[in-house]
Amino acid sequence: MQHLHNLHPLTIHFPIAYLIGAALLYFVCWIRPNDALAWAAFGCLMLGFVSCTLAVGTGFYALWEVTLSNTVRQRLLTPHMEWMVLTWVITNVLAAWSILDKPFPRGGRRFFLLLFLVLLMAMTRGADYGSRLVYDYNAAGNAAPQPIRFSK
Repeated sequence: MQHLHNLHPLTIHFPIAYLIGAALLYFVCWIRPNDALAWAAFGCLMLGFVSCTLAVGTGFYALWEVTLSNTVRQRLLTPHMEWMVLTWVITNVLAAWSILDKPFPRGGRRFFLLLFLVLLMAMTRGADYGSRLVYDYNAAGNAAPQPIRFSK
């Protein structure tokens, strides 16, 4: 259980899945309006918002637990944090907007969907930096020691 001091790698997959799911459902609802799908998209967005907040929180907590060189911090960790905080901010904007005009905002739908595309691009860029931290520099706290030994 000692390797679980860094919960960030366990929490990051939920916002990725929920936010991608919400984006897909909202785009389908835009092309083919469906009230049930709109509510499903809204639910995914709300779960994405909550899980994104949790992932950002565990990420800031893990910041002090991860041992990395200054160069790796500058070139990978800092951009990862910047992209993911931007993702969190955009998620907050989308969540607030959809709460005010449930389940799929009627005013400015094209801009709402464009903002979702920006969110997905920012999240993808930030996740790339995060995966490089884990797989290239073992920033997950030795949860998967390298090289991985396989038994026969």
